[in-house]
Amino acid sequence: MKKTAHNSSVLLIYTGGTIGMIENSETGVLENFNFEQLQKHIPELNRLDFQIDSYQFNPPMDSSDMIPEIWKELVRIINENYEKYTGFVILHGTDTMAYTASALSFMLEGLNKPVILTGSQLPIGVLRTDGKENLLTSIEIAAAQNNKGNPMVPEVCIFFENHLMRGNRTTKINADNFNAFRSFNYPALAEAGIHIRFNHVHIHTYKENQKLTPHLSLDSNIAVLKLFPGIQENVIAAILAIEGLRALVLETYGSGNAPRKPWFIRCLSEACHKGIVIVNITQCNSGTVEMERYETGYQLLQAGVVSGHDSTTESAVTKLMLLIGSGYSSQEIRERMNCSIAGEISV
Repeated sequence: MKKTAHNSSVLLIYTGGTIGMIENSETGVLENFNFEQLQKHIPELNRLDFQIDSYQFNPPMDSSDMIPEIWKELVRIINENYEKYTGFVILHGTDTMAYTASALSFMLEGLNKPVILTGSQLPIGVLRTDGKENLLTSIEIAAAQNNKGNPMVPEVCIFFENHLMRGNRTTKINADNFNAFRSFNYPALAEAGIHIRFNHVHIHTYKENQKLTPHLSLDSNIAVLKLFPGIQENVIAAILAIEGLRALVLETYGSGNAPRKPWFIRCLSEACHKGIVIVNITQCNSGTVEMERYETGYQLLQAGVVSGHDSTTESAVTKLMLLIGSGYSSQEIRERMNCSIAGEISV
């Protein structure tokens, strides 16, 4: 059963993005508005009987400019305010929201409170905006507690178009419609209709006395390679020869299949031998990698490629950033890519 306690409090963090824009009545230009005036623009917030504070990035940033340094700043903000608030809502541009949600899920080890990312496809100042509902529901979820006074959703999530999804399971699928995000390989954690219905069995369990351990060391010397029919040896060789490359996310066909050409297997094998971690994920929206299933995948396994299971690209990339940045050896990283750190893969 869900309730919102009067002593609940939510910190609203505005990084930038479409949701935080209103139309200038004189010029018609979309401009970022000051979140200190939030209640003026969204009077519905006055009906929530708990504290809402805000923190605004200055200047606000387009999510296309998102970098790991901003993820570190978000982690610092949450860590410094962790004991003051029941939950956190991050307003974020949609283009890289799934990367940020994935990164935060790994960087906030021991998280025991809601961190909800949301945004909108239309600015909050536009008549048909999806931003108001996304924002109001995200705040309500971040403040929601069960009968024991524990948070309903103690993990990093994305809320969009009536669905609450695990952050590191989510990817952007649509640039035009309101249902911009989907979690293909993991059920929604909650659905918002007349009531917010939580899917408790799939939500991280609240753990008494669990301490937050923030991680701020990331290494982005990673590449992503999507296979296609006719890809040339010189292309793959050039990518694997990038100076300082530590890991490669390899987007393969179907259940983890790739060409059986000798040069291809040789390139991957030599790279793995040099210590480059190669993670195999499928190009398909849903499903998982099973390299033992077909010979085309089994050869990758023999070459030293590690399975990414049912990971999204966003999750695989950010997980590798954390593991490399944490100083683990190549072998340790391969082992940890086969383990779930924050519910990002099904093993």
